[in-house]
Amino acid sequence: MVMDKGLSLREVEDFLSVASSYTDLVKLGFGTSYVTPNLKEKIKLYQQAEIPVYFGGTLFEAFVIRGQLDEYIKILEKYKLTHCEISDGSIEITQEQKCKYIKQLSKYVTVLSEVGSKDAEKIIPPYKWIEMMQAEIDAGVWKVIAEARESGNVGIFRGTGEVRSGLVEEILTKVPQEKIIWESPQKSQQVWFIKLYGANVNLGNIAPNEVIPLETLRLGLRGDSFNFFL
Repeated sequence: MVMDKGLSLREVEDFLSVASSYTDLVKLGFGTSYVTPNLKEKIKLYQQAEIPVYFGGTLFEAFVIRGQLDEYIKILEKYKLTHCEISDGSIEITQEQKCKYIKQLSKYVTVLSEVGSKDAEKIIPPYKWIEMMQAEIDAGVWKVIAEARESGNVGIFRGTGEVRSGLVEEILTKVPQEKIIWESPQKSQQVWFIKLYGANVNLGNIAPNEVIPLETLRLGLRGDSFNFFL
């Protein structure tokens, strides 16, 4: 999953010309879609490349906190989006309410949900991560996204960017790997996941100009993973 934080139409065209084959999803990060010029044309470029595009979860939260969920659904329909992200990283809602939103929006689109807080001070214990992920999968999400922000220093990572390895390992004792997208914007994080969980591990919040470098990591064509694939 690639994070588009405000690419121009020309930049999207350039990105697709080299990286469309290696990109499965594009997220228009946080609330950038609200202030992006030529949004309809941009979304159409991704759709023509057969890459699902969706709004960042923060935009969903901005509508929900204002009691405007119906308006949000209308926007999904307006732009013919097939996917959406439901998150609660910036707002406080109960797990029950979040699952209710998942069930409601699943009637219209394929839902991804994000688990974890954007607040570095809020440490969620492993059992809680597992409970939340499982509840959201049961509610109907296609994939759960493990929170790390675009900086890669919260959620499944420490403030230094180091992976909370015990947390990740414990999550995977209960939650199937194929159901999780690990946000991992930093190269060291990508290397860690690939070495432990294989070349096809689901990774997210990848910068557009890091897609080709990431593919070389997956294939052992970069020093960081070269010996691993011999």
